[in-house]
Amino acid sequence: MCFYGRGNAPPPGEFQIMAGGVSIGIEVTMKYLGLVLDSRWKFEEHFRRLAPKLERTGAALKRLLPNLGGPNASCRRLYAGIVRSMALYGAPVWAPHLRRRPARALVSSQRVMAIRMIRGYRTISGEAANLLAGSPPWDLEAKVLAHVYSLRAEAHRRGETPLPRQISAWRDELRRDLMAEWKQRLSQPRAGLAVIAAVSPLFEEWLERRHGVLTYRLTQVLTGHGSFGRYLFRIRREETPGCRHCEDHPEDTVEHTVAVCPAWAEHRRVLRDVIGDGDLSRPALVQAMVRSEGEWDAVSSFCEAVMLAKEEAERVRERSSSRPSRRRRHSERRGSRDDLRPP
Repeated sequence: MCFYGRGNAPPPGEFQIMAGGVSIGIEVTMKYLGLVLDSRWKFEEHFRRLAPKLERTGAALKRLLPNLGGPNASCRRLYAGIVRSMALYGAPVWAPHLRRRPARALVSSQRVMAIRMIRGYRTISGEAANLLAGSPPWDLEAKVLAHVYSLRAEAHRRGETPLPRQISAWRDELRRDLMAEWKQRLSQPRAGLAVIAAVSPLFEEWLERRHGVLTYRLTQVLTGHGSFGRYLFRIRREETPGCRHCEDHPEDTVEHTVAVCPAWAEHRRVLRDVIGDGDLSRPALVQAMVRSEGEWDAVSSFCEAVMLAKEEAERVRERSSSRPSRRRRHSERRGSRDDLRPP
């Protein structure tokens, strides 16, 4: 492989050297121990070849991880770890040189797996999905791996052999730095603003909790991507964003469904009996969820009952509509059950 600087051009396509009478071709990339090295040390070619592999693996795992039913949360984390291991292979080598374009492969693959972990719609942003799933950005995790490797290499150069507890201490300290940088990123999100604003004030509590799993319908309420008039109107599944369950509200949102709509008054009363009579905004719901397992279950039960009823009403409207919906057309084409799978 020929290395060349910024002001130089790559070698000609037929460029060769002779060694012992043997002609050896010169390339600008070379695969070595699973990494694709390039002449400019940018690793763009490595991620260009890696991206299709991550996409194929993510697509295969998506079929194993439906939003309704399927493996539990632990199994979903295991499957996500498979893709993470593939993506971060060789991170100590390429992480210090990672650029924006190669990092897109990490962002895209992590978003797919995070959405599978939280049982969410595919329209959820990567930042929001990662936060709900408790999955730190992979580019930050790559930096941690690279830093630990450099600390171990430096110790070996000094003739020292770091003990396992010392390596563990390095990882813990770097992990704290990772979390701080992740939290700083979330202070200026590019998408998923509502759910990030609700969860980020309880960043540590959300990530360190030892109870509660996200369900398909609980995720709908936290993200706003689900059977809400505003969302369905935005993706052209409804003609108006208004609430179909009451007549005096022009827009069906998460806040309207949870705190205002009279159709869900009885479910709301049961929820308030458990979490208190405070407001029912998304930040308040998240605060209750992380407070105790009982309050998490109460919020989850409310979301299951209300969203299931909204989904059933949506199915009825679609069946009675003269214009077939996109969901029904896709369902008939696939021969799948009419279970309101996400778009």
